[in-house]
Amino acid sequence: MRSQQRATRSKTATNHTTPPRSGGAAGRSGPPSAAAFLLVGVALEWVVPELNPTLTTVLGAEIGVDWVAYVVAAAVPGTTILRNGYYSARNLSLDIDLLMTGGILGALAVNLPFEAATLAVLFSIAELLEAYSMDRARGSLRELMALSPETATVRRDGEEQVVAAEAVEVGDRVIVRPGEKIPVDGVIREGDSAIDESPITGESVPADKGPGDEVYAGSLTEAGYIEIEATAAATDSTIARVIDLVEAAEGEQTETEQFVDRFAAVYTPIIVVAALATMTLPPLVVGGPFTEWFVRGLTLLVIACPCAFVISTPVSVVSGLTSAARNGVLIKGGPHLEAMGEIDAVALDKTGTITTGELGVTDVIPLNGNTEQEVLACASALERRSEHPIADAIVDRAADADAVGDRPVAAFEALTGEGVRADLDGVTHYAGKPALFDDREFDLGHAHVDSGVVSDGGVVTDREGSESALATEGTDCDHGQYLDLLNETIPRLQAEGKTVVLVGTDEELEGVIAIADRVRPEAEWAIDRLRADGIERIVMLTGDNERTAQAIGEQVGVDEVRASLLPAEKVDAVEELRETHPGGVAMVGDGINDAPALATASVGVAMGAAGTDTALETADIALMADDLTRLPYLSELSTAATSVIRQNIWSSLGVKILLAVAAPFGYVSVLGAIVIGDMGMSLGVTGNALRLAGVDPDESPMAEEQPATAADASADATTAAD
Repeated sequence: MRSQQRATRSKTATNHTTPPRSGGAAGRSGPPSAAAFLLVGVALEWVVPELNPTLTTVLGAEIGVDWVAYVVAAAVPGTTILRNGYYSARNLSLDIDLLMTGGILGALAVNLPFEAATLAVLFSIAELLEAYSMDRARGSLRELMALSPETATVRRDGEEQVVAAEAVEVGDRVIVRPGEKIPVDGVIREGDSAIDESPITGESVPADKGPGDEVYAGSLTEAGYIEIEATAAATDSTIARVIDLVEAAEGEQTETEQFVDRFAAVYTPIIVVAALATMTLPPLVVGGPFTEWFVRGLTLLVIACPCAFVISTPVSVVSGLTSAARNGVLIKGGPHLEAMGEIDAVALDKTGTITTGELGVTDVIPLNGNTEQEVLACASALERRSEHPIADAIVDRAADADAVGDRPVAAFEALTGEGVRADLDGVTHYAGKPALFDDREFDLGHAHVDSGVVSDGGVVTDREGSESALATEGTDCDHGQYLDLLNETIPRLQAEGKTVVLVGTDEELEGVIAIADRVRPEAEWAIDRLRADGIERIVMLTGDNERTAQAIGEQVGVDEVRASLLPAEKVDAVEELRETHPGGVAMVGDGINDAPALATASVGVAMGAAGTDTALETADIALMADDLTRLPYLSELSTAATSVIRQNIWSSLGVKILLAVAAPFGYVSVLGAIVIGDMGMSLGVTGNALRLAGVDPDESPMAEEQPATAADASADATTAAD
């Protein structure tokens, strides 16, 4: 009888099916011992049959030692499989456990113990490999979870104490020494340090931090002792929220996953019916050998399980989500990853997205014989006591130009809505809006400028050769040259989106300073990369005036600029783009002011979300750092994920169909069906998905440069036009 079975197995075959759903425990505990018994059975039956005596005969079938080894091999993992199969049958669920239960019991019933053992052992191994593969796919997320230290050093009642990180309370003073990881989110109260925030923001360059700066749990202090005030519990840190959101996102099904499940719900019953027909009809109709056709049907039963097909999408999604999280991009669900891969238009907000949202000095125009250094020194002395962002920009520029002096300041006064006034070296000075000087009856239409400051082309430049873009024309007069500040210079600067500050005394104007937002140095590079990646249209949306918006748009290279938009009009603009771009539109903003437009877009992307709870909650995707280089990375990752998902689906489905066609003709064995159609394809789709971990963000060639000012583009464009 056993020789007859050998002949049958050599003529035809059966195969096993795909990885586990509910029978994971068996796959983890049974494979080693079960495989050992299977090998013992194979050795006794095929290699040393003289050591395989017949123990008994049941219904004419010889039961040898090999038979016992096969049954034990099937029983070790099979117990869990059979239990899960029972529950599946009770719940009328035609899943992998029920199919494997039927296959194992059927093989034993017709005295095919080798096939039963092979099914059980290889199925459990497939489960184990699938679990391992999914664990590898989640590896990046596991790395994030291990970043936060388990303990923290806090100062309480004047003494240092080492406590569990979970025991740190909001308001506690936490001590972090060089080389230590920060245990909780907080604000630095003492000390300075270079901090590696790459786990949260994906930024590879450490950030210099000092008192008043925010820091995040999981960051590494590379140099410098700091003390921070905890602003959140360890369980509510930014990195903890990111991990929670990614874990929740992994359970969210994409449209492709839903299609696969619907297809599998049709595919599996059809193959099961075909398997049963293969087992029964040929012996009844044409009188074929029952055992041979049963093995062929059993092979089809194994092929009926669409395991590799079903896991092809989720394993790709998990790999993509965790890879993105490791690089500072939080994708809140597979549907958003998939949707981003189909995007063919991107809308970008200007302020805080294309620009930094931080003011900087763009122009310094010295008047009446003063130098740029003197104008900045006077203005910075006046503005140093002000808390206005414009004052900060002037003080910073003066520091960069080494124009910060130690002139004594007296009688300082903030002139509400106009500027500031103070005495410098006993002389009253002013810094403020043009109206402040117009009210003091200065002739703003005729301000003398040193001829050494005016170039041959009539464009005001710094005589010391600074990089200021001073797009203002001088006019000859009896005393050299002058500027019409009131009708030409100031209106032109304001039309470029700049804020104008005049500096002077009661007797004369000393200079003009213009301030504007700064364009991100990587903005142009990021937009070029998006276009190279296949984005068809890139549009900038802004509430700023048309001239400023157009100049910035030209500098960074967007396809279209829509200016002077109210929030509701940004929503309308996104809706129009969606109508003309069926692939979808991604809206990129700060996640707060742009919330309506983000919600309207196919995918809403918020920038700089690490310190913003609102952005983390409202956006579909959050770029944790204020870094536009992550936008082309997101596009590339999403496109790669979409491609991998399609490759996995069609390859796994194609192999299953080929095996299903070949099995009834005896060209596929049970072993082949399991190794190729189940284990092989499951490992194949998982390995393909793990390639997504190799998609890393490229660094912008402009990353190390100082941000250009947004108004530089305006000035350049104006000069060119003139």
